Amino acid sequence: MKKEWIINDNSLDAKDLLKNESIFNVANGYIGVRGNFEEKYPDGFYTVRGTYINAFYETVPISYGEKAYAFPGTMQKIVNVTDAQDINIIIDGEKFSLFEGRIKDFKRYLNMESGYYRREIWWISPKGKEIKIKITRIASLSELELFAIYYEIERLNFNGEIVIESEVNGEVKNYTNDSDPRVSAAHANILNVKSVVLEGDILQVESQTQNSKEIVSTTVKHCCSVNYDLTIEKNLKSIKAIYRLESSNKLIQFTKYVVYTDSRRHKEPSNCGFDIVEKVSKKTFDELIQDQHEYLKEFWNVADISIEGDEKLQQGLRYNLYQLLQSVGKDPLSNITAKGLSGEGYEGHYFWDTEIYILPFFILCHPKLAKNLLKYRYTILDSARKRARELGHKKGAAFAWRTITGEECSSYFPAGTAQYHINADIAYSYIQYYLVTEDMDFIKEFGAEVIFETARIWIQIGHFDKGLFKIDAVTGPDEYTAIVNNNYYTNVMAKYNLKWAAKLYDLLNQKDKEFLKSLCEKIDLNNEEIQLFRCAYKNMYLPYSEEYKINVQDDSFLSKALWDFKNTPKEKYPLLLHYHPLTIYRYQVLKQADTVLAHFLVEDETDFQTIKNSYDYYEKITTHDSSLSCAVYSIMASKVGYTEKAYNYFIDTARLDLDDTHGNTKDGIHTANMGGTWMSIVYGFAGLRIKESYISLSPRLPDKWKELKFKFLYRGAIIQVDMKKDKTIVGVQPKEPIKLKIYNELYTFENSKVMEIMLR
Repeated sequence: MKKEWIINDNSLDAKDLLKNESIFNVANGYIGVRGNFEEKYPDGFYTVRGTYINAFYETVPISYGEKAYAFPGTMQKIVNVTDAQDINIIIDGEKFSLFEGRIKDFKRYLNMESGYYRREIWWISPKGKEIKIKITRIASLSELELFAIYYEIERLNFNGEIVIESEVNGEVKNYTNDSDPRVSAAHANILNVKSVVLEGDILQVESQTQNSKEIVSTTVKHCCSVNYDLTIEKNLKSIKAIYRLESSNKLIQFTKYVVYTDSRRHKEPSNCGFDIVEKVSKKTFDELIQDQHEYLKEFWNVADISIEGDEKLQQGLRYNLYQLLQSVGKDPLSNITAKGLSGEGYEGHYFWDTEIYILPFFILCHPKLAKNLLKYRYTILDSARKRARELGHKKGAAFAWRTITGEECSSYFPAGTAQYHINADIAYSYIQYYLVTEDMDFIKEFGAEVIFETARIWIQIGHFDKGLFKIDAVTGPDEYTAIVNNNYYTNVMAKYNLKWAAKLYDLLNQKDKEFLKSLCEKIDLNNEEIQLFRCAYKNMYLPYSEEYKINVQDDSFLSKALWDFKNTPKEKYPLLLHYHPLTIYRYQVLKQADTVLAHFLVEDETDFQTIKNSYDYYEKITTHDSSLSCAVYSIMASKVGYTEKAYNYFIDTARLDLDDTHGNTKDGIHTANMGGTWMSIVYGFAGLRIKESYISLSPRLPDKWKELKFKFLYRGAIIQVDMKKDKTIVGVQPKEPIKLKIYNELYTFENSKVMEIMLR
């Protein structure tokens, strides 16, 4: 095995076990299973034992001391579904456990090239019985409903009885933590078992959520390589298959095929479960592994980034990209949660993280999956329209700050609903997709309506003041500054949204008048409204300080006192866990990149010196309490020429979860940070920017690296960038003529070509 494709951690320390449950999750965008031990831990060891289905949710009430108009009364949360991980091995009456007997050898690792997670154990029981066990797991990338566990058991010094107990347990709860607002604090008992069924050799547990009434069926079939006697133990909430293996075969192979089907995707989850498990169990586990390898071979062909000179960073980067693939929804009903499918942090909600930190990777490396993420926003457009009416807007759509099915799930409006910028973020992602792919058919079917409806909101929450268009009472990306007037990020992103709504209207008017007419009739859009869009974006107010020569985060920001960083001890971070929000709101202190992020996304709205000045000012007062922050500061440090800072911020993103630098990986991985790692490479060190008619690159290799290679897709072309100390080699395989600007010189590529550009 190649070390750079392997993640391993052989610790059996209780704290490491909890973190590694997230690290070693297996998922495929539909199902996700935490890296728990099949045989469980001893009593006293803490665990978050979880299995999740993307977008499978429960509706739970939100409690308020005082509730105002249009506060959401309920929210959705991801459900910990039926546990089918349980497998126990009993050797002549002794139950296998890594915490009893003696371990002669133990390895635990994730293979990111072939798509499986494995434990290899050489164990001696308390009575001296010696066995080797190899346990392998996958969440199939080609059969999305399938989670499979494979056991290879080798007798070493005995011929006695081996018993394999395999359970499907419907008695599960969601994880709660009253002391951390980033984790659910209530509603643990969600799922009720409806039926426990044995049909031939197939086991099934079907359950239903209490309030949303969604159904999940867990259907299991086993395959054993040796003769056995089978007995079944069944009760109201679980079913267990007990295999007694009398054979003296030295090697035993045992496969557990677990199929999850839910009522959001399957009309009859129970029947579908039986059909799918019969189909997938016809494949051997080796064949399933081969399928994984083939899928990943295609994925890594474009997605892989090669760093020569730093093995740990190389490993961390590949892990982050692998987790993005595992986490991303593979259908328009689902998106990508803040924790992927590795845990219950943020209750399985979707945020703006997707559009700003994760979609760039998929747009440039896997546009088919990017389309699913964009389609998801279209499927919840009606919910966004409904939310806009609740907020008092007569037209348009206001997308929920955090959601699963489209309804607002944020109970704290100053850092939730007030973040109207999510509208512009979503519109921005559709535009970026269009600029990279030129897929106008997709924009007509899904994007245009979203772009127009999001743009309408700015006209209603903004107003003209002395000829300038201003937007009051919003919160920007920095959640340590809430409910302000003219947040720079919000205003400049609203400008981009309005500008492209008008531009798209003109483009459709030229290319497909009939479609435009039909869409305008559907949403009651007219040319007068488009003219208002033009007037608003052309006169958008963008706060600027003549004194500091920076774009100001908002109208009141510079009038506040600076936070006392010198006398704030390390244990008081993150600030949100130790200070009342009002205390934080009164100071110049940032949770994460705000104006600096805007300068990255729409850099052409201001000059380079202002961007640099803004970076210098805001960096000093940013805590990076959000995992979203360091990637942006890395990208913009590269932009303004702070190469060492760019590298150091990148380091903070690359192994955030593997090294648990935020101390909360146990709650799940940080998917937005993982997208940010890729962005730090491609947008940061390579300086990639997506322009209206070309891609620009300004490569700068970090001093500590010998070479950096990556690929991306642009308008049907595969583009490979090879960054070296003294030059950059760019290889292009275009399907049609494309333009690349490299170090400010524009090149047109009509045929496949490799070009060497000397470092400037």
